Amino acid sequence: MNAKKTSLALAITGAVSCNAMADTGGFVEDAHFSIKARNFYMNRNFLDDRTSQNYSEEWAQGFIGTFESGYTPGTVGFGVDAIGLLGIKLDTGGGRKGGGTLLLEEDSDGAKSSYSKGGAAVKARLSNTVFKFGEQLMNLPVLATSDNRLLPETTQGWLLTSKEITDLTLHAGHFTALRSRDQSEHDSGGLTSLDLIGGTYNLNKQFSARAYHSDVEDYWRKNYLGATLTLPISEGYTARFDFNGYDTQSQGQQRGGDLDNRIWSLSAALSAGPHGFLIAHQRVTGTGNYTYGVDGNSTVFLANSVQYSDFNYENERSWQARYDFDFVALGVPGLSFMGRYLRGTDFHTAQTDNGRAWERDLELKYVVQSGSAKDLSFRIRQASFRSPDRGLDFNEVRLITEYPINIF
Repeated sequence: MNAKKTSLALAITGAVSCNAMADTGGFVEDAHFSIKARNFYMNRNFLDDRTSQNYSEEWAQGFIGTFESGYTPGTVGFGVDAIGLLGIKLDTGGGRKGGGTLLLEEDSDGAKSSYSKGGAAVKARLSNTVFKFGEQLMNLPVLATSDNRLLPETTQGWLLTSKEITDLTLHAGHFTALRSRDQSEHDSGGLTSLDLIGGTYNLNKQFSARAYHSDVEDYWRKNYLGATLTLPISEGYTARFDFNGYDTQSQGQQRGGDLDNRIWSLSAALSAGPHGFLIAHQRVTGTGNYTYGVDGNSTVFLANSVQYSDFNYENERSWQARYDFDFVALGVPGLSFMGRYLRGTDFHTAQTDNGRAWERDLELKYVVQSGSAKDLSFRIRQASFRSPDRGLDFNEVRLITEYPINIF
């Protein structure tokens, strides 16, 4: 395992060494190189006979290496970023592979023993504006690469980020490829081309608003609006309100289906010392489900997008209640608990116009606070999902260990 990790580090270092040799300005001084070691176990137990496989289980080790350079001196500074990803199979098979775990790349013989992917991006900075072209990780409401499995998705294209105006961040971009979480092929996500524009404005410390537009060729165009209001009540007490909404219209060849829908969510949260309480409502109207994927499997900035379901079916109404607790109040810093319950109603499928579903998620997480293992985290996540109208009843367990290693 150490040899694999060393090979990954050398590969990324080699990819940027030709640039790093020119030690000018802040290119080297501001550079960062880190590796995140992620161990991921997942099983899903289906409780009925409506699926072809009633149990899936996979266990894998991943390494996520990222390099970010600084910028060369001058009016226009230049730099380079790189990412290297390696996934190693630890256990699967015997009728237990697949089934929606999406941890490992597969071929005709089943899960591969390992798979890898990587890429680089060049960047240029003028004043407070950065242009970046190449392989990227994205986290915008209309293009968000997923990082909820062993290895993250990546996308390829260019992105312009401007912060010339105080408290205003603007984005514009064009992307032509998406590499899926469990695939090494360059464009395994099936993205045609995606154009985006939008931004975020922070009115003050309490209120921020977001607006974005995207156009995905032969799939859809999306408009997104979001806002966050944070209200300090008294010492140790804070209220937070979040609104998120999408408007989707299919276009071109309509590869995602005939879509003309709106989806929105509104949540209200209260932090009270070590306790956290949240309630949320989400609603879909119009034609079709809220659909995403070719524009990133995390492009669903909605309150009721949780461990398994997004509660995004046509006409679906859903509600959530959530509780969080920080065990620092009991003398155990780094330990936290989360529990939530969601129920969806009235959604449309080919079989019914009155669909029902519920999901319960539990999570316990511990992060080492000091010592040589500082920031090492352990997390156990359990989900139960029930929906006869969607043909799915299952329980799921995920065990995730992450250790960030800062090389420099």
